[in-house]
Amino acid sequence: MALRSLLAALLGAAATLAACGSTPPSSAAQPSPTPASPPAASVRVLMVTATAGFRHDSIPAARAAVAALAARGDFTVAATENLGELTAPRLAATDVLMFALTSGELALDAAQKSAIVGFVEQGGGFVGVHSATDTLYDWPDYGRIVGAYFKEHPWTQTATVVVEDRGHPTTAGVETPFRLMEEFYTFQRNPRGSVNVLLSLDPRSVGADGDYPLAWTQTIGRGRSYYNALGHFDATWNDPWFQRQIAAAIRWTADR
Repeated sequence: MALRSLLAALLGAAATLAACGSTPPSSAAQPSPTPASPPAASVRVLMVTATAGFRHDSIPAARAAVAALAARGDFTVAATENLGELTAPRLAATDVLMFALTSGELALDAAQKSAIVGFVEQGGGFVGVHSATDTLYDWPDYGRIVGAYFKEHPWTQTATVVVEDRGHPTTAGVETPFRLMEEFYTFQRNPRGSVNVLLSLDPRSVGADGDYPLAWTQTIGRGRSYYNALGHFDATWNDPWFQRQIAAAIRWTADR
């Protein structure tokens, strides 16, 4: 009996030692989960459609189109015609300043003009559409930012547009050439040579000769600028291919 009790005790001790040396439950050995990266902040767009000259009927369509893009995209938009919003504090909370269908000598004071130039030169984005080049002729820095000043629109008809830079994000998926009904602009100075031309008018399609850039990009200090001369008609703003260009321009000028 004593021998049997001793064997039982030894077996019990061995079982206890095995239990103490066993691997802890698998749940205790799992590594801590890696925290998810926060989502990228949306691009904040301030869209200005104020006019002091000709006023396009397509302004409501432009505002609606950009609002619809914002609703399903990666940017937010605040549309305004209140020039009092163009201040340094407001621009500090903005990623892209858009002048869409603006015109004339908008009533901006020296502080506002300085704030806009500083915003772009220090890394802000600028998008100009159609008559943005028919705006602020008396302010040369604005002309530098938008890239050119409007001269005339000799052709309002269906014509052919050529995509010159097919590798740029703003022209991705845009077939070349394409035809559309538009009011086609010419400019006081041809911007080619100081900007990257994206789109140009095929002069043969309007019975003309010459070089007619229609959309371009450039850098201004640390900032980026995009301009597109199309957008006179509602139909242009409502066309998906044009909307894709504008959405891509917002992302590109915001460096996203």
